[in-house]
Amino acid sequence: MSDWEIKKPLGCCSGSNKEILPGDEYFAALIETNQGLERHDYCKEYWQENHPEVFYFWKAIMPDPNQKKSIFIDDDTIMTFFNRLADEEDAEKINFRFVLCLMLMRKRRLKYVSSEVQDERELWLLNVAGEKRTTQVVNPNLREEQIEELTDNLGQILQIEISE
Repeated sequence: MSDWEIKKPLGCCSGSNKEILPGDEYFAALIETNQGLERHDYCKEYWQENHPEVFYFWKAIMPDPNQKKSIFIDDDTIMTFFNRLADEEDAEKINFRFVLCLMLMRKRRLKYVSSEVQDERELWLLNVAGEKRTTQVVNPNLREEQIEELTDNLGQILQIEISE
């Protein structure tokens, strides 16, 4: 199962240690480490000057800790992240992509068509809404509690509230 320890934004640039204040634009990024994907936040200035090497990133605004959590990432960005994980073979990333798939199905961005078994793996074929293409996702046959844990991790990574 996932060994992620995904941090919420701490209000500090991972590159320069500069404080990122509520309302400031910053770049949230996923970095590949020996332990798996790890979230790092970078202030706008550090990001533009240093272009850190990352697995995936998105622009965000530092939330006010006293305000209710709201969505900071749009469906297109989530879809882009889903597509970015398409060729990954690491079990952690396959599981993560599957949970993204479930979320995108709930948002009607992906529609289940069929499934087949290839090389002892179940593959789902999905239509991409608004496009004339299909995509496949590996069904890792996760237990309900694994899906819940990954969904929580996804919310923490992307800094979104995922409703049931």
